[in-house]
Amino acid sequence: MPYILTSGIQEADYSAKQSTVQDMIDDLFPLKPHEKKRLLPIFENAHISESAISQPLDWFRTSHGLKERNEIYQDKALRYSIGAVEKCLNNKELLKDKVIPSEIDHILFVSSTGIATPTLDTYIMNEMGMRENVKRTPLFGLGCAGGTSGVGKAYEWLLGNPEGNVLVICVELCSLTFQRKDPRVSNFVGTALFGDGASAVLLTGDASTLNEKRRGSVPKITGFDSKTKKHSTDVMGWRIVDTGFEVIFNKSIPKLVRDFWSGHAKEVLDRNGWRVEELPFLIAHPGGRKVLESYQEIFGLDPSVLRHSSEVLARHGNMSSPTVHFVLDRVLQDRPHKGVKSLMASLGPGFSSEIVSLEWV
Repeated sequence: MPYILTSGIQEADYSAKQSTVQDMIDDLFPLKPHEKKRLLPIFENAHISESAISQPLDWFRTSHGLKERNEIYQDKALRYSIGAVEKCLNNKELLKDKVIPSEIDHILFVSSTGIATPTLDTYIMNEMGMRENVKRTPLFGLGCAGGTSGVGKAYEWLLGNPEGNVLVICVELCSLTFQRKDPRVSNFVGTALFGDGASAVLLTGDASTLNEKRRGSVPKITGFDSKTKKHSTDVMGWRIVDTGFEVIFNKSIPKLVRDFWSGHAKEVLDRNGWRVEELPFLIAHPGGRKVLESYQEIFGLDPSVLRHSSEVLARHGNMSSPTVHFVLDRVLQDRPHKGVKSLMASLGPGFSSEIVSLEWV
């Protein structure tokens, strides 16, 4: 079975305290005073203390078009991606020796908050000196599910290429989607939740020579499962307009976590022959406070099982696809012992659920 060998994360340039963002939105948002009074507690109840963002807060006080936003995305998403990859390949806590970029056989590049053709993975391979015959798989439109889906797709490729090494890169600049003149509640909620960041995760096949570089126990991937609810395309996503991306959030998301994700998670647990009580932690994408609460309610989890997810949400906000890798990075630093089992889980547009099964060896 393939392994997760190492990871790296990259925060965005600026840090914004939730209370400061709330004050700015109170000043800017095109709603009547009684509507603002009703919605502003969303910021206080989001379980977020601060978020990393790619632009200074004053940038959000003026209007910007799709062209300007996308140019910022192309510049900063590339820089953040390279930063995450460098940290991943040179992670001294998880590796006995650094990994050379030319040892990468396949790049899986995941992003949904900007557009580039050729995709940013071509720029990454050029700037980092990767081989010309490195395989590239850019994935767009997976949203928050992209971090887990990318790991799952890398796992599937490695099953057929056991000597290979796959680098999964996720980068999102969610804050750039803020629309100053969009009065919809979805825009309000997105502003309260979103942050920016990038991540990189290196997976290796059974026969990869890089496995000799691992330091201590590592998670072996034992399975990957996807499930998409039919006729749920209006639950979350982007609406593309002249001024950029407008966020779509449906208030049914927490209910779908309880009704749809719970069934999927139970199927995966049953297939593995695992009980949820066996899992000391979940590597769960923290979409928001209500999503984390739904995870807890479904299985009656102790809050410690979602500790890392909760802390990532509080410190970074919801960065979409990289967020679950930020959780994974914290777990890997804890060095779980041999035999520990866990699930990596994310939810995204579709409405989709992605789950990767892990066991430390």
